[in-house]
Amino acid sequence: MNKDFLRSILIDVKTIALIGASSNSSRDSYKVMKFLIDRGYKVFPVNPNEANSFILGQKCYSNLKSIKEKIDMVDIFRAKEFIFDITREAIELKVKIIWTQENLIDEKAAKLGTDAGLTVIMDECPKKILEN
Repeated sequence: MNKDFLRSILIDVKTIALIGASSNSSRDSYKVMKFLIDRGYKVFPVNPNEANSFILGQKCYSNLKSIKEKIDMVDIFRAKEFIFDITREAIELKVKIIWTQENLIDEKAAKLGTDAGLTVIMDECPKKILEN
């Protein structure tokens, strides 16, 4: 996908649910979350194993539905087998954008999201898009 197009999508995003967030500073999800926060995004970490703890000063949630604020984008750091269900949950919550990290592609989830009117970006890293 065109990097300028991907950057233009991120301009309107204010809130991001980061699925698969980690408190381990050596993990990519931690590094991307820190970068996004530093860029002014409000990031909601989501990880059932770390629910009710804090990652980078942000309360961690067990799932998307437990976040009570409007979410513009869901950034997925979970394995492929979880993407479809996360997409279904995002549709219910009227999220605008589903974004999966590099090497994460699920065609069924992409079709589900697109058919529901979501913008679906797969196999890309928002940090890398914004860095360049």
